[in-house]
Amino acid sequence: MSEKINTVGMLYLSATPIGNLEDMTLRAIRILGEADLIAAEDTRHSRKLLAHFDIHTPLTSYHEHNKLEKGPELVEKMLNGAIIVCISDAGLPGISDPGAHLAMLAVEAGIKVSPLPGANAALSALICSGLDTTAFSFYGFLPKTGKKRRELLATLSDRAETLIFYESPHHLLGTLRDLSETLGDNRKAVAARELTKKFEEFHRSSLGELMGFYAENEPKGEFVILVEGCTRSEAQPQLPEEPLHLREMVEQLEKSGMGRKDAMREVAKKLGISRRDVYQEMLKFNP
Repeated sequence: MSEKINTVGMLYLSATPIGNLEDMTLRAIRILGEADLIAAEDTRHSRKLLAHFDIHTPLTSYHEHNKLEKGPELVEKMLNGAIIVCISDAGLPGISDPGAHLAMLAVEAGIKVSPLPGANAALSALICSGLDTTAFSFYGFLPKTGKKRRELLATLSDRAETLIFYESPHHLLGTLRDLSETLGDNRKAVAARELTKKFEEFHRSSLGELMGFYAENEPKGEFVILVEGCTRSEAQPQLPEEPLHLREMVEQLEKSGMGRKDAMREVAKKLGISRRDVYQEMLKFNP
């Protein structure tokens, strides 16, 4: 009499197209069809993709709002032998996506986790940006509140590598404004939208010019924003010895009726430093 062996299953993290369906890999199509279950961020969206490739594997919902309850359930299935593929709405699961949580749970449980590589918006935008690709940092979507967003950006002002962000069309202008004020109007930047689609666009300019362009042209589609790193000439600025004195200069100009931006620009001019440096010092006192 043969003894049944309880084999542990595994987790695949599969890329899906970010726009063009032809970017789906042959291997991903095969494994999606052979798996026991597909964990999808939006099952309605994913059903259209699977139908296009004639894939009939059962779907289950796994997203940001149910990951704490659903994740352990999926791990239990894999411990009992199930082969599960996790997919997001577009691109690689785990990048600004709850797939990262499922991968962590699987690793902790001793389950094999394997990638099904493919399309990714951040790297696709980077290689076509014209900016330095030797070193880069990806931050995904920035915090929604202005205060937290500005605090994070202030820590990135002296980073030498290319910076990569995701942004929706509704928040693009606000994010560009904060990037411009924190990193500097003249910092080279690229706004990439509708990647791999019919109306794919790369707008290569500076942060200040991008802000002006999208103030006059309504942003449409999902964006990847890429910003060049801090140059050596920008690093280690010569700030006043007493930041409090700098703050007082700005406040005096404000009391005379000048707006905050104009006051910071005037103080920067008087002290021979950039407006970005003044902004960072003011942020310490008025977060």
